[in-house]
Amino acid sequence: MEHATDHTGLAFVVFTALACGMVFVHFRQPPLVGYLLAGALLGPTGFKVVQSEGMIAGFAEIGVLMLLFVVGMELSVRSLKYTWRLALPAVIMQTSASLIVMFAASSVLGLSNSAAVLLGFVVALSLTAVAVKLLEEIGSLRARVGRITVAVLIAQDLAFLPMLLIIENMGSSGFDVAAATQVGISALLLFGLVRLLLRQGRQHLPFYKIIVGHVDLSPLAGLVYCFGGSALMGAIGLSPAYGAFLAGLAIGNSAERQPILNVIRPIQSIMLMVFFLSIGLLLDLDFVWKNLGTVLLLFLVVTLFKSALNIFIFRLLNESWQRAFMSGVLISQLGEFSFLLVVSAAAIAAITPGESKLIISVTVLSLALSPFWLSTARRLQRIAERRLTTLKLVFEATFVEERLLARRGTRWTRRIAAILRYNVNILKERIVIKRAIGRTKENSLVDLSSRNSKSDDA
Repeated sequence: MEHATDHTGLAFVVFTALACGMVFVHFRQPPLVGYLLAGALLGPTGFKVVQSEGMIAGFAEIGVLMLLFVVGMELSVRSLKYTWRLALPAVIMQTSASLIVMFAASSVLGLSNSAAVLLGFVVALSLTAVAVKLLEEIGSLRARVGRITVAVLIAQDLAFLPMLLIIENMGSSGFDVAAATQVGISALLLFGLVRLLLRQGRQHLPFYKIIVGHVDLSPLAGLVYCFGGSALMGAIGLSPAYGAFLAGLAIGNSAERQPILNVIRPIQSIMLMVFFLSIGLLLDLDFVWKNLGTVLLLFLVVTLFKSALNIFIFRLLNESWQRAFMSGVLISQLGEFSFLLVVSAAAIAAITPGESKLIISVTVLSLALSPFWLSTARRLQRIAERRLTTLKLVFEATFVEERLLARRGTRWTRRIAAILRYNVNILKERIVIKRAIGRTKENSLVDLSSRNSKSDDA
């Protein structure tokens, strides 16, 4: 009976994730937000279908490895070769500014220095999957705005690796010489692998003639590369997630990239669902409700700051206001790697459970706004031919519908307020009249009683 109960709970989890994903896809939104919603509904603070923290942590760890493995497979080191002069300064400015602002915000909110560093890294990273989908939706993936946006996203994905290593060495022992050495070795491994891939070109994988094209062996080989790379890095004292990324990067720039990617994608879709579902399970709705003011304040600071920062950086890189605004809006969401950083920091107790819940809540809220970003990107595409030269004109043309709606709402609010004031005034007048009539009746009764008493005396 115990196994049957587990299977029933698992069936509820999968069905709810599929249903939520289908709802969001129906409205032309990324299914990832649906998976987050399903996790929040089924988690310990929702309907309590999944309550085991060990099961949630296991889901998250497997999802992390598969996510980084597939991200590595989809990165092209050759494309970064031609765009690094634009992407590298953008990522450096994003990270530096995010760290400075988040240290200031953390001092106001009373967060630790570790949480401030984590928040800075979280804000600097963007949601690659959603940004690329938005570019495909509006038909700008191959245009200049798409190329520069993807270049910055790729640079962010690479910058995530040293961020992850720094976070993993921020536990109770602090960031010492050994931790700095580990980060340096990891950076050298990445640099050496990239140089090797650029120099040798697309090479064949070992035993590719037997593996590629075989229905059963190809998916298994992909999993072996993923978990084998993570196990190898873990054996030498480095991050297993880092090993999974390096393995994916090597396969993604090999001659067997497309065949392996084709068979891995179905597994990736399931692991992606598992990962975002596990993040939804970690979302504490009770914490969000009790700390709603702090969550909303930090979310507002992060969203407005990141949008303004991205637009400003692209403008500094000599992009027009139109392209800078579009690119800035597209990468203004917090990324999927933010969850990985939070999970890693929480695992080594670099941040408190309350700080972990706060950052997860803000990140989930940012992802929940993806429909708004999608709508904004579509409007930007519609006004792209108008060649607007200033940020004010671009902003007004993008959010004209919201402005009109706000004006209509203001007019209706004024009308409703006027009607309410009119009714209140009428009610007050009626009350005054009733009171006056009451006093008149009382006076009349008093006069009548006094007259009766006088007549009785006479």
